[in-house]
Amino acid sequence: MTQRLTPSTIAMLTLAPLLWAGNAVVGRMVVNLVPPITLNFLRWVLALVILLPLARWVLAPGSGLWTHWRRFAVLGLLGVGLYNALQYMALHTSTPLNVTLVASSLPLWMLLIGRVGFATPVTRAQLIGALLSMAGVAVVLARGDWTQLARLRLVPGDVYMLAATFSWALYSWLLARPDEPEPIRADWAAFLLAQIVFGLGWSGLMTAGEWALTDARIVWGWPLAAALLFVAIGPAVLAYRCWGLGVQRAGPALAGFFSNLTPVGAALLSTLLLGQAPQLYHATAFALIVAGIVVSARR
Repeated sequence: MTQRLTPSTIAMLTLAPLLWAGNAVVGRMVVNLVPPITLNFLRWVLALVILLPLARWVLAPGSGLWTHWRRFAVLGLLGVGLYNALQYMALHTSTPLNVTLVASSLPLWMLLIGRVGFATPVTRAQLIGALLSMAGVAVVLARGDWTQLARLRLVPGDVYMLAATFSWALYSWLLARPDEPEPIRADWAAFLLAQIVFGLGWSGLMTAGEWALTDARIVWGWPLAAALLFVAIGPAVLAYRCWGLGVQRAGPALAGFFSNLTPVGAALLSTLLLGQAPQLYHATAFALIVAGIVVSARR
């Protein structure tokens, strides 16, 4: 029997990873058009513009944002400032295969942080579910040929992605431990906008460092404009809304297993962009990942 999983919760926890799969593919496509940290900063600037008409009130002095600034500063650092900047950096310096493999460790990070930081027990079903889910990801990464996994080598980009995965796991646990005024918590746009306000501060500092320390440049044009619109509207606003609500309903440990749908979606999108038909191993991987979700949710 599943715990706190309804069709709407499943839909939200599925849509977010699929949008993030698109984020990884698009991030790889614009590697030569914009620096990685700058790309993260620009996407959240656009997200801020989108959310302001929906939740401008949260910026008012009496909204509760400024009295709880420490919490929103931490959420903004982990979810806005660090996670996607590190992922875009990983896509610059590592192969998509390695990046996706490292990201597939999220369920284990979720269980570890929950156990160490929040005294949440880890069940045998959760461990089995994590192994099943990661096996599904491995099937996608190996493309049906397990010898490919034996040839993997870690590079700096893999370390960036490991840091990004840890950041996202901690962010998800903090989402499940509310410590902000109810009006902000109850309004998804206000809650995300509150994080973006501080996250842009962190991201702005990192972007300034990127331009000061590297030969950063931007190649403006329609391809970059379209990419920015997509990563701002889909992976930023819509996906964060779905993920935040899904984590609140299902809990961070169970939600972490849905994150392994991201590499499957990325593989399918890459396949479509390359004009290749889906293979049998895609169906096998999907079945394993879904089995991991179901097993981990059993009492």
